[in-house]
Amino acid sequence: MSNDNNRIIIFDTTLRDGEQSPGASMTLDEKLRIAEVLEEMGVDVIEAGFPIASDGDFEAVNEIAKTIKNSTICGLARATHMDIDRCAEAIKPAESGRIHTFIATSPLHMKYKLQMEPDAVLEKVIDSVTYARKFTDNVEWSCEDGSRSDHDFLCRCVEAAIEAGAGTINVPDTVGYAVPDEFSALISMLMNRVPNIDKAIISVHCHNDLGLAVANSLAAVQAGARQVECTVNGLGERAGNAAAEEVVMALKTRHDHMPFTTDIKTEGIIKASRLVSTVTGFTVQPNKAIVGANAFAHESGIHQDGMLKNAQTYEIMTPESVGLTQSKLVMGKHSGRHAFREKLKELGYELGDNAVSDVFKRFKDLADKKKDIYDEDLIALVDDQVVRSDDRVAVESLEIKCGTVHRPPMAGLSLVVDGDVKSCESTGDGPVDAAFNAIKELFPHSARLQLYQVHAVTQGTDAQAEVTVRLDEDGRTVNGQSADTDTIVASVKAYVNALNKLLEKRKKSAPDALSA
Repeated sequence: MSNDNNRIIIFDTTLRDGEQSPGASMTLDEKLRIAEVLEEMGVDVIEAGFPIASDGDFEAVNEIAKTIKNSTICGLARATHMDIDRCAEAIKPAESGRIHTFIATSPLHMKYKLQMEPDAVLEKVIDSVTYARKFTDNVEWSCEDGSRSDHDFLCRCVEAAIEAGAGTINVPDTVGYAVPDEFSALISMLMNRVPNIDKAIISVHCHNDLGLAVANSLAAVQAGARQVECTVNGLGERAGNAAAEEVVMALKTRHDHMPFTTDIKTEGIIKASRLVSTVTGFTVQPNKAIVGANAFAHESGIHQDGMLKNAQTYEIMTPESVGLTQSKLVMGKHSGRHAFREKLKELGYELGDNAVSDVFKRFKDLADKKKDIYDEDLIALVDDQVVRSDDRVAVESLEIKCGTVHRPPMAGLSLVVDGDVKSCESTGDGPVDAAFNAIKELFPHSARLQLYQVHAVTQGTDAQAEVTVRLDEDGRTVNGQSADTDTIVASVKAYVNALNKLLEKRKKSAPDALSA
């Protein structure tokens, strides 16, 4: 990492805080894939998970630590020796590893959540950081609910954490309560009052409950913070975290006002956004800044006229700067494998031979159904391939009978469950309901359908349908996604994808007081 005082360290917590979003469960392979994309982008620190939370979380952090070479791999730990031991073991293979330990410092959290007196919390701060330093010299300490903490007590804790060996001090706005001038003043206060603050980097971790996470993060940077904790697409608990793409592009676009730099290769932003959206099932809203479908679309006649004369009239950044290429007709049924692979590279996908073969076969099948293949179609094909890896349950075949003649609608479904083919016929209120009832019959479960959402990937009646399904089981929420020119097929595959994610999530259990 650079010693440049104007260099901002980008700390990505998509795989940890992002996964705490209800529904955002990720498999090991999916986490590895996201970590690799973050590394390609130049992310400085990847918070890969909470190793004590489950064996699955430990394995994910451990595998990412073995795989990623150019980013620091970080694990989260509460202020206990057990948590820190587990975290240290998980990050051990990393070329650069970090232990991130935290404890709440606000009066509200100390009284009701921790049920500890301030002096006892201060002792925990010193003990946890000192203990973490036995494993690595790269230790980060967080004051959970820092934005609502008493300033005098917060200063004591920060000073003690630095004295104990923390090289990064993170100040979270855990519940998204702060406003920019207030949060900026908090960071300035720490810079001015903590005598050893020059020995640590100040970091900020802002939540978006009031829609101010990015604004608060940028205000903190201007006040002296040099690390920003953020997530792709702003994923995270409740309203989410500061969106990494917004923070990075704000600093890049308004360098005149904020003379700070990052090492992020911004051309990878769209690729990362699409991957995270596909893996989690969290569709990016069309008007989302930087990565939304409408971010570079101009419908107003005045805007269109200005764009044709000079793009800078209504674009403050180019689509290419975030990795967005112009959508155009690109491929047909006679396109060869080489051209197909090159097109995937152009769209930002580097796939292995087996994956290319699988996607190419699905592309040929699609080309037989669809006259025109758009960039978005190819992206949907690749993304659909991503979500189907290592599934315990898979769709073998589906037949639907519906319309005015077939009443009630009937679904004939075959599923592969743990290697065995199971088949049945089921009815329902409509074709989708019949198909979902068939799934429940072949793979009994108590999960409740919370969301069923369909949107067209491209224009035209032959467009692929992209379906999102959300299931809830005993407080565990998962999203499943799939795309197909047949809406019912896409629906069944999305439901099955959600089921597979649920099976994965059953293995995980969040420890008490999980936050930061």
